[in-house]
Amino acid sequence: MMKSLLTFLAALCVLSVPMQSLAQEPLRIELTEGVIEPLPFASPDFVPENSAARDLSKKIAQLVAEDLAGTGLFREIPDNAHISQITSFSSPVQFADWKAINAQALITGAVSLQAGRLTVKFRVYDVFANQEMGAGLQFTGTEEGWRRMAHKVADAVYTRITGEAGYFDSRVVFVNETGPKNDRKKRLAIMDYDGANVQFLTDSRSLVLAPRFSPTGDRILYTSYETGFPKIYVLDVASVQRRVLDEQDGTMSFAPRFSPDGQTVVYSLTRGGNTDIYRMNIASGQSLRLTSSPSIETAPSFSPDGSKIVFESDRSGAPQLYVMSAQGGEPSRISFGANGHYGTPVWSPRGDLIAFTKQSKGRFHIGVMRYDGSEERLLTASFLDEGPTWSPNGRVIMFTRETQGANGQANLYSVDISGRNLKRVRTANGGSDPAWSPLQN
Repeated sequence: MMKSLLTFLAALCVLSVPMQSLAQEPLRIELTEGVIEPLPFASPDFVPENSAARDLSKKIAQLVAEDLAGTGLFREIPDNAHISQITSFSSPVQFADWKAINAQALITGAVSLQAGRLTVKFRVYDVFANQEMGAGLQFTGTEEGWRRMAHKVADAVYTRITGEAGYFDSRVVFVNETGPKNDRKKRLAIMDYDGANVQFLTDSRSLVLAPRFSPTGDRILYTSYETGFPKIYVLDVASVQRRVLDEQDGTMSFAPRFSPDGQTVVYSLTRGGNTDIYRMNIASGQSLRLTSSPSIETAPSFSPDGSKIVFESDRSGAPQLYVMSAQGGEPSRISFGANGHYGTPVWSPRGDLIAFTKQSKGRFHIGVMRYDGSEERLLTASFLDEGPTWSPNGRVIMFTRETQGANGQANLYSVDISGRNLKRVRTANGGSDPAWSPLQN
């Protein structure tokens, strides 16, 4: 298996390897600083093992291919270029036929559907090495869960070729937006990472902001203005039941995030005109004030090990990023880019990078830097880009992009940490404030 990134801001790259070398070395996407060519792969329709599975076998293979191609690391070879046809999951692979069309990886599978139970099995082959990459796997679930099973297959293929965990079997909570800009209706919604299976969690009667998943994906924190002032709510995803997390008279609370163990929450609280960062134990309700500067401290985010917190503060005269102990104490400033304001920092699940929003010279950017502030890199630029969130494997960032003008609309976009593969996430309505879930169990 491949280790983690060799450099913190490595781009994604597929090394061009001569055919003779590929026959001797295992197929692998290397992570380096160059950008060359996506790896060509073939994913023919999975074999239906009974008549009930005929439609789903085609859909599952197509979704697996979409997941992989959507990363920008892989390029699917279209079906009409295939020479061989996969008619049996157990038949030997005709490697020469796949080499002839320059398929470096081949994904085969079979699907059966009986009494509502769906079984999907698959294999991944290194074509030029004439061998299977690891043992075949099998997933079983419900017919309605076919998309999730396809995502699981894609995650397994991605891991075998890159050595990294995938991110396809994950969800995103976000703010669904409808209506004109001067009367925008906002409600919490949850969807698959690719925009499918949207479910609404709240109605649009009050403003909602900044939803955040728990580490286990079963709860969501968010800010609501339904009382007229911002308050933090915690919502159970399965039951859609919710409660106010911290309700103190004369205060406003917002910008919450879970700790890595899910037992505490860090958030901003405004009292008497001063905004500081607090930490609360969810079970006991006891809170601890972490900052005491006469400035605005907000947007806190834990490091993956729970030992530190990155946050936004204007204590230097303009919004900048700071890191402090999770127990409080004197913070260290980490953002020093010229002519820029920094905000909405989020620690990568790998712990190596911090994503942020930067405003500079009339443009907004999504960027990343190391946790000590070094190696800053801007990944996007537009009229308004903000609110980054990390994929579970730390490879991709999703964010909000809003267009200008009276008819401007907010939509969700994603980009990888090299700045490549910028694309819009498919949603029926406008969207903002995305937060990525961990991989599902």
